[in-house]
Amino acid sequence: MIDLGVSKLALIAVVALVVIGPERLPKVARMAGNLMGRAQRYMAEVKSEVNRQVELDELKKMQEAATSAVKDVQSSMNQVESGLSEIGQNLNSSESGGSSSSGSGGTSYSTSGYDDFADNGGFAVREPKTNLRQGRDSWGVKKSAMPQWYKRTAGVKTKIQSGAARVKRFRRAATQQRSPKSFF
Repeated sequence: MIDLGVSKLALIAVVALVVIGPERLPKVARMAGNLMGRAQRYMAEVKSEVNRQVELDELKKMQEAATSAVKDVQSSMNQVESGLSEIGQNLNSSESGGSSSSGSGGTSYSTSGYDDFADNGGFAVREPKTNLRQGRDSWGVKKSAMPQWYKRTAGVKTKIQSGAARVKRFRRAATQQRSPKSFF
């Protein structure tokens, strides 16, 4: 990076004063400052956009890992279900072959409730609230509102008036006042 010390900045200022002249130097300095500010804002914007993209990539990786974990759990649950159904069939065949006095059938287990995770990889999408109350009738405004009697006694402004209307009102009041007569 460029190493600018106080002596180098002073030399640049003297050269700029000689080359540009004292009349145009403030305008040029102001324009240079504006350009530097724009460049810094642009760089900050680019940096924040890159950070957002990196965070988005990380979130996508996490989502993929979560969906793969859910799929693994579903496959293991399917294996358990198939194992339980085989055991149930073995029990039914042994009961029917051994004694017919037992009236209970095989137990069947269902994992159909686990299919709820199949959509969106197990992540629920939350809808934004659209029925938020805003404006004068909102609870937050009413809670922080001051009573009118307090505003009158404390001198808090209750009406908005433009600057031109305020000047007109006070000029008219000043011109209508009569100057006090001299004591002499």
